[in-house]
Amino acid sequence: MHLFGDPFIWLPFVFAMLMGISILVYVVLDGFDLGVGLLFPFATPSERDRMVASIGPFWDANETWLVLAIGLLLVAFPVAHGVILTALYLPVTVMLIGLILRGVAFEFRAKAPTRHRAAWNRAFFAGSLASTLAQGFMLGLYVTGLQLSWTNIAFALLTAVFLTVGFSVIGATWLIGKAEGVLQAKAILWARRGIWGLVAGITAISAASPLVSARIWDKWFSWPEFAILAPLPILSVVLIATLWRVLHVLPMENDRMAWTPFALTTALFVLAFGGLAYSFYPYVVPEQMTIYQAAAAPEALIIILVGALIVLPVIIAYSVLAYTVFRGKATELTYS
Repeated sequence: MHLFGDPFIWLPFVFAMLMGISILVYVVLDGFDLGVGLLFPFATPSERDRMVASIGPFWDANETWLVLAIGLLLVAFPVAHGVILTALYLPVTVMLIGLILRGVAFEFRAKAPTRHRAAWNRAFFAGSLASTLAQGFMLGLYVTGLQLSWTNIAFALLTAVFLTVGFSVIGATWLIGKAEGVLQAKAILWARRGIWGLVAGITAISAASPLVSARIWDKWFSWPEFAILAPLPILSVVLIATLWRVLHVLPMENDRMAWTPFALTTALFVLAFGGLAYSFYPYVVPEQMTIYQAAAAPEALIIILVGALIVLPVIIAYSVLAYTVFRGKATELTYS
C-alpha cells in the first residue's frame, strides 16, 4: 500500500473522486430521462409514446449510477453516510417513492388497457416530479451545510424548483436529438423556454455557496485563486450564449447540430458540478467532516477499491453498449 504514498490520504481521495464522478454521471444521464417525464403534460398521447421510446432502453442503466454513488458513500465514508442520510431522511424517502412510482408507471403504461394509460402517464409525471424536487431540495440543504433553518429550507425549495427546470431543459435537448418532426420542434421550444431557469439555478447555487461559508469564499475570491478560476464563469457564459444561439437556428437541414444542445447543456452541468466539488473539497459533510475524517480504515478501502475497479468497468461497458445499440432516432412505440 505504501508504494503509492500515505493510504490515509490517497485512498479517501480516490473514493471521493469515484463517488463524485458517479453522481455527475447520474445527474446528466438520469437527469435527461427524468426531464423527459417532466415534459409529459405538454405532449400529446402519441408524442408521449415516442418520448418513452427515447428513454426506454437507458433509464435502468442510468439509475445504476445513483446506486453506485450511494454504495460508495456507505462503504467508503460510513460516518458521513449516517450524518447525511439522517439530515436528508425525508427528501430521500420522497425521492425513492418517486423513483418507484416512475418505474411502476413506466412498465404498467405499456400493459394497461388504453383507457387507463392516461392515469399511468400522470403517475409517470408525478414520479419524475417528486424525484427531481427531492433531489433539488437535498442539493439546496447540502449547499447550506445540512442545517435546518427557515432560510436554508427556503433556499432548498428554490433549488428544488431550479433543478426541476434544469432537468426539463436537458430532457428537452435529449429529445431534440432523438425525435423528429413536430415533437422535435416542440422540444426546441421547451428548451428555449427553460434555459433561463437553468441559468438562474446555476447562478443561485454558485452565489450561495461562498455566502454560506467563509472558507469557500476564500477558495474562490482570494488571490491568485480568483484569477485562476475566472475562466470557469466566463466559459459558462459562452456555453449559455452558444446554447441560446443554437436553439434559435434549429432545426437544420439533414438534422445537423441536433445533438449540439444536449452536449452544451451537459457541459454546463459538468462545469456547475466541478465548481461545487472544488468549493466543498475536502469536506464530505459541509464544514463538519472531511473525507479523511469520515473514511473507513485503509485496509477496508483497499478491498472495496478492488471490488469497485471490477464493478465500474462493467457498468461503463453496459451503458456504452446500450447507448450504442439504441443510437439514432426513437422509433414508433408498439405494445404488441
